[in-house]
Amino acid sequence: MKTIILKLEFGIACCLVLSCAGKIQEQEKNSLPYYFESQEAGIKTGGIKVIPIETPKGTFNVWTKRIGNNPDIKLLLLNGGPGATHEYFECFESFLPQQGIEFIYYDQLGCGNSDNPNDTSMWDLPRYVEEVEQVRTALNLTKDNFFLLGHSWGGILAIEYALKYQQNLKGVIISNMMASIPDYNKYAEEVLAPQMDPEILGKIMEIEDAGDYENPTYMDLLMPYFYAVHILRLPVDQWPEPVDRSFSKMNRSLYVTMQGPSEFGASGKLEFWDIKERLKEIAVPALTIGAQHDTMDPIHMEWMAEQMPKGSYLHCENGSHMAMYDDQVTYVEGIIKFMKSIGNTIN
Repeated sequence: MKTIILKLEFGIACCLVLSCAGKIQEQEKNSLPYYFESQEAGIKTGGIKVIPIETPKGTFNVWTKRIGNNPDIKLLLLNGGPGATHEYFECFESFLPQQGIEFIYYDQLGCGNSDNPNDTSMWDLPRYVEEVEQVRTALNLTKDNFFLLGHSWGGILAIEYALKYQQNLKGVIISNMMASIPDYNKYAEEVLAPQMDPEILGKIMEIEDAGDYENPTYMDLLMPYFYAVHILRLPVDQWPEPVDRSFSKMNRSLYVTMQGPSEFGASGKLEFWDIKERLKEIAVPALTIGAQHDTMDPIHMEWMAEQMPKGSYLHCENGSHMAMYDDQVTYVEGIIKFMKSIGNTIN
């Protein structure tokens, strides 16, 4: 009997040791030192990984950079434009690391540090969806950790990716992008344009009617009277450096091909894009972000959240299109809360 008791006590002790070891291992995993621990093998590159992408026109390289390490939350960022760069997301470095959220910069093909094929046939929404999937695979992102944030044009890309590949997603964030370009064009014409000084609007429309988009007066008028009101609500000479840097590298070929040359509505390949009726198919947790002063209708953004079974809405009362800057605390705290509500984070 004494032998049996000793064996039981030994067994219980072993279980306790294993349990404690497991808890310690979990605590180590959920610690800031673990977050900053490099996962790179061989020569370290600061988290940069160049990924070969297969396309109908051959193989091209796209640039990514990983910040931090979290097995439960890995956020891939899709920039807007189309044709801007990852750089305007750099403000996230002031917020996400201390929350233990891993995030990944990514320049889409034709953008920033990635290859530029200089081929307008490559500027195509379905092709970009497949590119994102190849990036996901190369970075080993899975349904257990993969969050996707798409801003502006990146929001279109995130929606289309979720519709085709949501089995790979843990959650999706659709930031400052409506689900219908025709609805966006209508909002620009009926709501945004009348808010502008009639004289200024008249001069802008005169330039657009003449197709004289390269006229420097066009941007000279748009920057203070439209961009500083609806894109980023600061005087243009006070815009944050990462925004200026990103926008200065805009791929105009990609932008004009997809969006068109006008700032008062889309006329490029995306002109008739409308996915409203399919939002109900997105079954993963989804957050839409709208802003009171945005070029995108915030009421429409809230409606989008209501169409998705697990949708929620974040409103940036003081923000515009770049709400991650001009309503920064609301925006960043909102995305952190969304991701933490779904996946564990490092403490």
